[in-house]
Amino acid sequence: MLLRTLLLGLAAASLSPAWAVADDCGDAAALVQQAYPKARKNADGTSFTLEPHTSIALTFAYGDPPGLVCKIWPAHDDLLLVAVPLMEGSQPSDYAHAGDIELLIVDRKSRQVRQRLLQPGLMNDDAIAIRKVELDTGRYALAPDVTAFGLRIEMANNSLPNPFSETDLRLYAVDGDSLRMVLDGLVVGGNGGEGDTNCAGYFHTSRVSLAMSPAKHHGYHDITVVEQMDTDNPLPDKDGECQSHPGKSVSQTYRLRYDGSRYTALRGSKPWSREDAAGCD
Repeated sequence: MLLRTLLLGLAAASLSPAWAVADDCGDAAALVQQAYPKARKNADGTSFTLEPHTSIALTFAYGDPPGLVCKIWPAHDDLLLVAVPLMEGSQPSDYAHAGDIELLIVDRKSRQVRQRLLQPGLMNDDAIAIRKVELDTGRYALAPDVTAFGLRIEMANNSLPNPFSETDLRLYAVDGDSLRMVLDGLVVGGNGGEGDTNCAGYFHTSRVSLAMSPAKHHGYHDITVVEQMDTDNPLPDKDGECQSHPGKSVSQTYRLRYDGSRYTALRGSKPWSREDAAGCD
């Protein structure tokens, strides 16, 4: 248990501090009512219903469907970024949820929605459940007049012998009056492995850092991605004490290019394959 806690801590520490927990919603209920005029506030006072059977939660507790997330955008501090999980009222099972997420850019003064983008299916989960939804306001300066923001979704299971967690990052940029995704589902952190729940096992962690490269394609800077991977093979010593046996840390560097529409990345245990990275130096 101590080892798994340490691994989870390492994965969390690898993420940018710009996506630390923040709650800038203010009057969340009023914000939802402004963005969704047809929404009906439920009797519990902590959620809304959109016909025919879509729910919007204002809060997020462990095991519940995700709730509203807001963050002031430092690159444009007159604007508020809002992530609104739109969950199906009738869930597939007690261990699964289904839903979309809508991203809003809101004028902080007037509370009017300037841009919005619906992302279907991003709130679907099952045994590997959504644990956290965060807005990432790191300085993703794609071009002189374009700064993107990120959406990070962390998913994990509850298995002691086979722990697993993963955090995905998507980047979004304003394009005129619209909002569009420019990077889809890059895995930026996670851990996994297999153990006997006491000590012995094999565990791995990965963490990814992003940096804007001076090189440009189609007017947008390339993104340099550094992935660091660590392993541990803990075993009990002769006195029965659990001892860590870390492997050699491995680091890989990739470069992501903009193709005129978006930066591409593969979903999976690594950001993308060597074949996808070929020719990107």
